Amino acid sequence: MTATTPTTTAAPATGQGAGPRAWGFTLLGLVRIFIGFYFLWAFADKLLGLGFSTPKEGAWINGGSPTTGFLGGSIEGGNPFAGIWQFFIDLNPITDILFMAGLLGIGVAFLLGIGTRIGAVSGFAMYMLMYLAAFPLVTNPILDDHVIIGVLMLAMAGLAAGDHLGLGVQWRKLVKGNAILI
Repeated sequence: MTATTPTTTAAPATGQGAGPRAWGFTLLGLVRIFIGFYFLWAFADKLLGLGFSTPKEGAWINGGSPTTGFLGGSIEGGNPFAGIWQFFIDLNPITDILFMAGLLGIGVAFLLGIGTRIGAVSGFAMYMLMYLAAFPLVTNPILDDHVIIGVLMLAMAGLAAGDHLGLGVQWRKLVKGNAILI
């Protein structure tokens, strides 16, 4: 006969008084909300021309393109992937629609903490394309903020950041066995 020894599992600490790691998961949830707001703001500014990165006359609703300026600047700046960016410009308005849908979807997913896996993978893909469009890099020969935030988004999906200050727990119950929707 063997003796059983009680074991504990290392589950993420949540809730008040749940341990020293609880504040870390709360901060993770807060950063997730910040990233969601960042994406939603970019969507609203490009859609309406709120005057921050997009002037009113450049707004999507006023006939502007949310992607052509950035991609066109990459081509003019001597980007080694200029042919790819020209291909995306030539696909407009499809490129604009996909880009804006991505900003909106990623923003909502991260702000609410639902669908963070799809949001994280989509955000990572978008940021890696933006990273490649930023070549040649000017502040660091290898990294820029697109890589750092893209990897952070994947980490948030892996750590179930939607469960912290978000609707992730309720969303998981709703989508049940559809793991990709979590």
